Amino acid sequence: MNEKKEKVEKMLKSLNIALTTEERDQVPKKLLKTIMMKFLPAAETLLQMIVAHLPSPKRAQKYRADMLYSGEAVETDKYFMGIKNCDAKAPLMLYISKMVPTADRGRFFAFGRIFSGTVRSGQKVRIMGNNYIYGKKQDLHEDKPVQRAVLMMGRYQEAVEDMPCGNVVGLVGVDKYIIKSATITDDGETPHPLRDMKYSVSPVVRVAVEAKNPSDLPKLVEGLKRLAKSDPLVVCSIEESGEHIVAGAGELHLEICLKDLQDDFMNGAPLKISEPVVSFRETVTELSNVQCLSKSANKHNRLFCRGAPLTEELSLAIEEGTAGSDADPKNRARYLADTFEWDVAEARKIWCYGPDNRGPNVVVDVTKGVQNMSEMKDSFVAAWQWATREGVLCDENMRGVRVNVEDVTMHADAIHRGGGQIIPTARRVYYACCLTAEPRLMEPMFIVDIQTVEHAMGGIYGVLTRRRGVIIGEENRPGTPIYNVRAYLPVAESFGFTADLRAGTGGQAFPQCVFDHWQEYPGNPLEPKSQANTTTLAVRLRKGLKPDIPPLDSFMDKL
Repeated sequence: MNEKKEKVEKMLKSLNIALTTEERDQVPKKLLKTIMMKFLPAAETLLQMIVAHLPSPKRAQKYRADMLYSGEAVETDKYFMGIKNCDAKAPLMLYISKMVPTADRGRFFAFGRIFSGTVRSGQKVRIMGNNYIYGKKQDLHEDKPVQRAVLMMGRYQEAVEDMPCGNVVGLVGVDKYIIKSATITDDGETPHPLRDMKYSVSPVVRVAVEAKNPSDLPKLVEGLKRLAKSDPLVVCSIEESGEHIVAGAGELHLEICLKDLQDDFMNGAPLKISEPVVSFRETVTELSNVQCLSKSANKHNRLFCRGAPLTEELSLAIEEGTAGSDADPKNRARYLADTFEWDVAEARKIWCYGPDNRGPNVVVDVTKGVQNMSEMKDSFVAAWQWATREGVLCDENMRGVRVNVEDVTMHADAIHRGGGQIIPTARRVYYACCLTAEPRLMEPMFIVDIQTVEHAMGGIYGVLTRRRGVIIGEENRPGTPIYNVRAYLPVAESFGFTADLRAGTGGQAFPQCVFDHWQEYPGNPLEPKSQANTTTLAVRLRKGLKPDIPPLDSFMDKL
């Protein structure tokens, strides 16, 4: 370093950077870091860029209000106008996007942005959680006090009396009513909530966790609740078998979450963690080759349906909300007719989506002249939620499935066509539709960005080929020896991928994986010994289901 001192001095002089004697005597790596911190301090530089390039809330909300507010974008709606004008005197509309753990174990700051109105310490508010549906009482908490409003200053917080719109704020005292996200208002009426954030990744890798010592089970249950709050991407659930499942976006994400769970939320209590497994989806690829019939248990009701696939583009439009259950029915019908060439009459008769009434699967009523169909709708909807959550192949969620209800013959007496008769029958006919429409498994795919040097490319290609990866592009960064390689990699093949890649390239490749899309799994699951069939049977075995895929005649009846 000594021989380069003059060069460094000259450079520092030209950049107007002054170093103390102690700083000059640092080892080269530390010296470089100190110089860079003085040359481009991250906090100041980022703040300057934000001020220079991002629009102010007052300007941005004018053109973003339509996308932020889930109600109608009309001038008569005071909440919409308050958001649009970023008006501090309008009713409070605050979106909580993240729960931040506090030093007090088990408590959280509710961190969010104020879009209209002003939030004050001690104020009574109305909280609409992420499961709230407009007009219903579910996940709605009224007259709850905000103990304190705080300004989040990195690791520190500063209490404030009030905070007007256009700012981000932390709230103390409302965490017990919020799981992941919420809309908060101070008005006596209940407005439409702000739209929920959409994440570009999906929790596709799952592990089962259990406490090594049975006495630690309460700690595990409480820890899972806190983990689900602190990370919006984690999904914690309990299977019918009683297993506690943690689902994350990838192997690394899951590893970090489990470390947080054990060290921070369970005070270091030991855990048993299963091998990671991947979520699949079930889909269909053709129109059903026959009309499917199922009869109710009392033999008085008959349902005739046919299955068909939805395109991937339409599945994405449903997930994004453009063609989803929250869209205006008339606008949605026109969109489906113009973009996906649906019949307008059929597009207006979408009965429901699934699972959870928002997934990318639909039931369409295409019957002609059938009486009392509206009475049957609730039973069809309930059966669709059930069927799409637990598909026929291996109890995985369905994706991209459309079922047309073509005809129904029912008993004249309403007592013989109640939910107890229709729901199980509708589920059976949905399963029959899937089995007759060329069912397939879908697997999640990562898009992998790998930074490497030219002579390590051969090693990368070898590792990706062994793991069913597909290279979609490579480019050289101008003026550097670094190459960027992009590839698709099945999530099921991603476990241990980083270590394998480093070993194959001598540590000269740095991958980054992000969930990208769902892709059809190779092979027909109904064909014995095929790759898809082997995977399907393995999933059934893991879930404790009957070892074989149910045959068609267990769901489809004869006239």
